Amino acid sequence: MIHHPLIVFGGTSHPELTEGICRYLKQEPGKARIWRFPDSEKIIKLETDVRGTDCFVVQSVCEPVDENLVELLIFLDCLRRASAARVTAVIPYFGYARQDRKDEGRVPITAKLVANLIVAAGASRVLTLDLHAAQLQGFFDIPVDHLTAEPVIAKYLKTKRLDKLTVVAPDVGNMKKAARYAQKLGADLAIIHKRRVSGSEIVCGEIIGEVEGRNIVMCDDMITTGGTICGAAELLKQRGAGQIIAGATHGVLAKPAMERLPKAPLDEVIVTDSVPLGAKGTVLKNLTVLSVADLLGEAVRRIHLNLSVSGLFNGTE
Repeated sequence: MIHHPLIVFGGTSHPELTEGICRYLKQEPGKARIWRFPDSEKIIKLETDVRGTDCFVVQSVCEPVDENLVELLIFLDCLRRASAARVTAVIPYFGYARQDRKDEGRVPITAKLVANLIVAAGASRVLTLDLHAAQLQGFFDIPVDHLTAEPVIAKYLKTKRLDKLTVVAPDVGNMKKAARYAQKLGADLAIIHKRRVSGSEIVCGEIIGEVEGRNIVMCDDMITTGGTICGAAELLKQRGAGQIIAGATHGVLAKPAMERLPKAPLDEVIVTDSVPLGAKGTVLKNLTVLSVADLLGEAVRRIHLNLSVSGLFNGTE
């Protein structure tokens, strides 16, 4: 089987992650120049010949969300028009994923719109990490490789050797994720019932399961405002929990989260580098950042060689 040459490009949203992926692959990133016209329109000029190559573009759709999304679309179009054989959009954090349905009248389904834009721009396939809802894969009419950071976070948690451990789902929607963590860590399972008052306010209700005198691990797909995690931590501490650790794949950490997390009874907050943290990483003293560069790099390698990626979905390989 003939394999086209592999080239990995990185947008401006997270160059450190692109470099980490390329280190794993033992190659240099593709060269491209990104600048603006005087009226602030963005333009991308490839400085690497991509004709007939297998190209991957790494770009998290994180803050500033709209700017990073448009840059990704321009990059995809640029590669398609430069005659790349295949173009894969590597989107560690998929912005707009929470707008996946009409939960009230006269609102958009922006996640579907973004999927359409990515396909129209020229992506042949998408590689992403812990979508807010797994069914978003169905929004695309091209192949989607949906990875999870659970193996990375679970491996780190095992090194802590916590006894009397209970994995807590901070809401009902995280039951399956919590159950997988509990199985990997050999821990008990508990669930918190929550009620969302607004986009930034959460009310936590009752706990199903034993947490008194137990060390706690809570895992979610993202921490944006911190309402869910912080409210759950307060309730768990009131019910006699011991050490409390919160983990999430995407540390979006909007302003409300930066205000809430330092005040919450959390011994440690674990996130990955799917989103660049910048100064936020120095403000939160109990923050641990794990890298997903090797995970994404291995997925890129397997996609390029037309090998199975399914082992990376569940961490079995």
